[in-house]
Amino acid sequence: MVAPLQFWFEFASTYSHVAALRIEAVAGARDVPFEWKPFLLGPIFRRQGWSDSPFNLYPARGRYMWRDVERLCDTYGLPFRRPSVFPRDSLLAARVACTGEGQVWLPEFVRRVFRANFAEDRDISDAAVIGDILGSIGQEDGPLIALATAAGSKQRLRRETEAAWDLGIFGAPTCVVGRELFWGHDRIDEALDWFLTKGGGSCPNT
Repeated sequence: MVAPLQFWFEFASTYSHVAALRIEAVAGARDVPFEWKPFLLGPIFRRQGWSDSPFNLYPARGRYMWRDVERLCDTYGLPFRRPSVFPRDSLLAARVACTGEGQVWLPEFVRRVFRANFAEDRDISDAAVIGDILGSIGQEDGPLIALATAAGSKQRLRRETEAAWDLGIFGAPTCVVGRELFWGHDRIDEALDWFLTKGGGSCPNT
């Protein structure tokens, strides 16, 4: 069986916001199956010697990024408002997303968390905000948040982040097809092309 494309994303990532709100439609239009793969950029940045987002460490790069994201969201008709805090702590949201692997509610949860962070300027590290998002998609927030904050779920997110590093992922979003990496929201179409012409390949160990 051909392994699906993997879509690795980070809830604090501006370009993941752009990609996450688009990927289901563009992959669906080309009949390419994909998996949502939440992970944390913080540990990966630290391994690269960064104590903060490179968009904060390098102001010129940051100024470009904010304007670029504004243009992209305008082009694609996506909601966007620069958040008052960047990057926001995405730990809880990522843990909940990990527990939702394979669940029908996961894609809408992902999209609503991104909208909360990058269109509504809400604090996605707040359990009340995450609980409100879960409730808005018909899920009981209490049991899911309890599960997401249990030891097993914490370890699962650590494993996923380690798996991202082992794959060579250094930023988000990144699409993975077999062992091929496609970094950036602007590489989604290239990843889909590769999947359709080269095949998904064997599924990486994650």
